[in-house]
Amino acid sequence: MTMAQLSRDSLWTLEHYSRIRNQFRQEVMAHKKVRQVALGDHITLFFEDEKTVRYQVQEMLRIEKTFEESGIQDELDAYNPLIPNGRNFKCTMMLEYPDPVIRKVELAKLKGVEDRVWVQVEGRERVYAIADEDLERENEEKTSSVHFMRFELDEDMAGALKYGVSLAVGVDHPSYTAVVDPVAAETRVSLVKDLA
Repeated sequence: MTMAQLSRDSLWTLEHYSRIRNQFRQEVMAHKKVRQVALGDHITLFFEDEKTVRYQVQEMLRIEKTFEESGIQDELDAYNPLIPNGRNFKCTMMLEYPDPVIRKVELAKLKGVEDRVWVQVEGRERVYAIADEDLERENEEKTSSVHFMRFELDEDMAGALKYGVSLAVGVDHPSYTAVVDPVAAETRVSLVKDLA
């Protein structure tokens, strides 16, 4: 059983969404808080799922007042790949440096960081991110401040997590190292729901 992709039929109409938006937004913010992992001071991973992606799509449609089929389909095509398929975690990685001058310097040092982020199920090998499958987000000078990544888990890892072992997340780039071991219990419980 994989996590359902969003379809035109599963989305709410703009009218319905405007009625429930405040309540749904609060729900999503609480949900997202549990699903984020800060790696040091400058990298945060936001683990996506059907609910976080639904919120993103509904917000985009609302802002752009999109109700044509092709426009709705474009948003679905852009965001559906962020929904885990039952054997992986998917996340958005943000590199945050408020000062633009410092940001430029740091992003130059952090080229390739997106390939050095990992998750590790207790007692198993680290699983490194497969990053930016949609498009290249790095150039000659620097990496991007936003990356999309997925972590593919095997059946044994998924089974162990469901059983209750801990999960660690980290990054081991030469210019940036951080580890969260273990992630908070409520984060692990939420992420286990992404696994079929």
